[in-house]
Amino acid sequence: MWERIRHALTANLNLKLISLAFAVVVYSLAHGLAHGGEDASWSIVADLDVSLPSSESSDQVLVGSIPQSVRVVVRGSKPTIDNLRASKVSVLMDLSQQQPAHFVFDSKMVRLPDGLNVEVEGFDPAGVDLKWEQRVERDVPVQVSVVGTPAEGFVVKGPLVVEPKMVKVRGLQSDVDVLQHVQVDAFDVHELTDGTTRQLAIKKPSVRLKFEPMSVNVTVDIKREEAERVFQKLAVAVVGTPKGKTQPAEVDVRLVCPPDIVRSLRAEQIVPQVEVSSKEPAGSESLPVTVKIDRCEAFVLPREVVTRWGAL
Repeated sequence: MWERIRHALTANLNLKLISLAFAVVVYSLAHGLAHGGEDASWSIVADLDVSLPSSESSDQVLVGSIPQSVRVVVRGSKPTIDNLRASKVSVLMDLSQQQPAHFVFDSKMVRLPDGLNVEVEGFDPAGVDLKWEQRVERDVPVQVSVVGTPAEGFVVKGPLVVEPKMVKVRGLQSDVDVLQHVQVDAFDVHELTDGTTRQLAIKKPSVRLKFEPMSVNVTVDIKREEAERVFQKLAVAVVGTPKGKTQPAEVDVRLVCPPDIVRSLRAEQIVPQVEVSSKEPAGSESLPVTVKIDRCEAFVLPREVVTRWGAL
């Protein structure tokens, strides 16, 4: 009987010893967890609270993205860590005074709830790379387009007048440098019969750009549609004296009128003339040549002729 007992105790002795040691370790861990255990290192997720420089005071702008959170390695008991995970933990990332290319986290940046006895041991990752870009300002010319058609018989004369012609653009250098011009809302001239001025808003190609001013005044000149026609070698009439002649006796007349009037004019309807106002019975004088045609503007060449009257 004793032999059987001895054999039962000594058979597979090594395996029995390992099993016993394992049971002791499991019991110790279970006992430790039940009573809070010793302090250990734990990893928790903390929100990143980023403080950026003022857009008005800094010429540096952060571009790209920043992680929303970072893992913080802390040391403490399991009950304390459980309470910590149930609370809000954040890491202050202060970039308001300095704009580094690489930001390294520090234990002083961690905001922990009051009353929790934990120690910050590290971060994962230990820091983040940052990309900054220069903010610049420059003057950019304004460009305006015309849409629509004026009323029948009217046209847009000349280019639109913009005031101011340039606006200040402020933003990231990569955005500002590619701007060749600044566009504003189109000027609609539909059914207009005369010139007018409108305030048009600037079109922003990017929300990151700031403009000063935000609108410009644009003036359009609307006039009746005109056509030209030249009448050559028209005799000059002398009025104001019974006898008078001019040198040269003929002039050329260029008329600028609405198209329908230009088409209907005949040479005999156009009478260039000079008027003698002198009361002297005879004399000579260089006088301007005038032509009067309703709704037309006349250009005479030459503009003046030598006029003689009386004893010739």
